[in-house]
Order: sequence, then structure tokens, then C-alpha cells
Amino acid sequence: MADMTVSDSDYDFSAAHAAMRRYVDGDLLAGVSSAVLAGQDLVDLHCTGLADRESGEAMRTDHIFRAFSNSKLVTSIAALLLFEEGRFQLDDAIERYIPELGNRQVLRPDATRADDTEPARSSITIRQLLTHSSGLSYGVLDPGTLIYGLYQEAGVHHPMTDLQGMVEILSGLPLTYHPGTSWEYSIATDVLGRLVEVLSGQRFDNFIAERIFVPLDMVDTGFVVPAGKQERFAAYYDGADVLQPMLPGLTRADNFPYPGAYLQSVPRLSGGGGLVTTLPDMVALMRALLPGGPHVLKPETVELMMQNHLPDGQTLIFARLGPIPGKGFGLGGAVTFEPSSIDPAQSAGEFQWGGIAGTHWWISPRHNLAGLLMTQRQMAFWHPFSFEFKQLVYKAVLGG
Repeated sequence: MADMTVSDSDYDFSAAHAAMRRYVDGDLLAGVSSAVLAGQDLVDLHCTGLADRESGEAMRTDHIFRAFSNSKLVTSIAALLLFEEGRFQLDDAIERYIPELGNRQVLRPDATRADDTEPARSSITIRQLLTHSSGLSYGVLDPGTLIYGLYQEAGVHHPMTDLQGMVEILSGLPLTYHPGTSWEYSIATDVLGRLVEVLSGQRFDNFIAERIFVPLDMVDTGFVVPAGKQERFAAYYDGADVLQPMLPGLTRADNFPYPGAYLQSVPRLSGGGGLVTTLPDMVALMRALLPGGPHVLKPETVELMMQNHLPDGQTLIFARLGPIPGKGFGLGGAVTFEPSSIDPAQSAGEFQWGGIAGTHWWISPRHNLAGLLMTQRQMAFWHPFSFEFKQLVYKAVLGG
């Protein structure tokens, strides 16, 4: 387990702690577990609220959380380990390794049928998979759209389908845009998990355990919470209204995304959202991406990872939210190239992402600073609490 000794410092994080307590008292979050790293030094560690509101169990640093899209960071690192070994180049076409994903069809603008397509102008590249610019969709965040219906009908996310089976399903579905011409959050990271299997000859879970979790002593991260650890598995809650993130109210929702999820092994080893983890394990992962740590990737690869790889003029865009100005995407996380009004003013160059349950991580290479938040609220990615926490941490460490 990661060393969780808090180093002496002059930083005052009391405002950040009070803010997180306010969200708990306001019935917006059940509990929060957080950490701040200044370089390799853990300078803040804090828990507030409850891991289980019904039983009254207080939040502790050893509670296990649904990582959801925090899993993408692990999968991206796994792929980049193989990149460092020369197994592929970033701009290689994916069909070189996964032939089923060649010869793509793309939905025409305003298409209303699955067969209203045209041939893709180019192949999907591995760089595009890492940056969510491949033309793949997710079939999760945009209900009512044609592609959402197609993904749901085909069972793209079915837990009983392994990664090879998922690729076979995707091979029969159209892309939403020509590769490299836009950005859409997608199942691309799960495809990277299959790429890791193909290139390494190992099951995806075995590869990430051997190459990432064991070297970093990430003892509680995996696709299943073992029976002996299930008492540490934090409960899960829905907010009152997904479109009103600051409306109070939490309802228990342990059966998301399906009954028994994370409590038993299933064939789908989702590199995009299937892991569980703890705050100490995520601290270990952050340290591995900061200078001076027990690295799994070479420093030059980490630097490459944290650069924006989207073309000039292209930014993130989400269903319901629209374009997100000032944010591009690196090899596994968003990159802030122009802070918004709700970002810390000093956050240019920050590398970050999070999960749908409100588990967030961010690294500022410029300031050698990293932060972590672990919560258990559905649809809490980029929720207001995460921006407020980050602003208060930056202020505590950098002033201003």
C-alpha cells in the first residue's frame, strides 16, 4: 500500500475541507475522501461524511470506490507501456492489430438509419483511440440519438461479452464522424484494452496487475472486490436530478450499472470503466506520474501523455453540455490549455480526468501538484464540488 504519511507543510487546506463538508451537509454527497500531492509529498489527506449513509459508517481512506472512468488512466498507461517497447506507433491504423476495426462506415450528417453511411476517409489510429477522436461513440451519454439506440440494441456494454466479442460487435456498427475530425467521449479505451491483450498475449486484467498494480503496490485495485474486502466497498447514490447537480437529495443505487457489479467476475474487463480502487492506490498512481516517483513509464512518455494531441481548433464536446472551450485531450486525460472561469487561474497545462461517480484526479506538471477526490455519487463527473475543491487547493498551495 502507498505511504500515506502526511508531510509537514505550511499549507492550510481548511477551506477545502470545509467546502467538502458543506456538500455533505447539503445532501449533495454522502462522503468525500481526498488527497493532495506536492511532488512526491502527501501534503493533505482528509475524509468527511459517510461511506454508507444507511449504516452510518464513516468515510475512511481505505474505502473502495467504483473508479468508472478513472479506469481509463490505467488502460492508457498499459497501452503506453507497449508503445515504449516498440509494439506500435501512435499513428498506426488499428486494423493492423485488430482487423475487425478496418474498413469503417461513417453515419452521414442527419442520418436516421444505420445504413445511411459513407466510407470512412481514413483508418482509426491508436492516437485517436487514446484521445477519443476515432469516430467511436459510447452509447451512454446521448439517449435519443441514432447511435445510442444502435449501441444499446447491439449490447456493446454487455458485461457477459469479453473484449474480443465487444470488438466484433463494434465492427458491425458505423462511426459517428470521420476519424480525427471531431471529439466524442467513447468506448475507445475499451478497445485499447483489447489492443493490450492482442499485443501482450495476456488477458487485460493480468497485464495491468503485473505491469502496473504490483510494481506500484496498488493492492485494492481490480475488476472485482474480493469477498474479504466487500465490507470496505462504499455505497453508491443517485443525485436528485441529473440536470440539476446542486439540487439536494441522494437515493441509494448500489445496482448501477447492473445488479452485482464489481462483486463477481464477468467476461467484460472494461478498461474504460470497470475498475474499483482506493484513495491510497490512486495516490500511488499519481506519484508514478510525478517527477521522482517509482515510475512505470519513462519521463518522456509521461510528458507526451500530458500534452494536448487534438488538432488546433478542436476541443472537447459533450452531449447536453456542448463544446468545452479551452480543453483538449492528451493520451488518457483532458488537457487544460486555457482555464475557464471555474478553473483555477494557474491551471493551464493541467492533465485531468475523472469518473461518473465523482472520482477525480488532476496533475499540474507546471506546479508539480496533484489532487484526488473520491466520492460515490452517480453523474458527478465535473460536478461543482470538484471545481471548488481544486480552486481551494491551488489557492492553498500557490496563493492568489
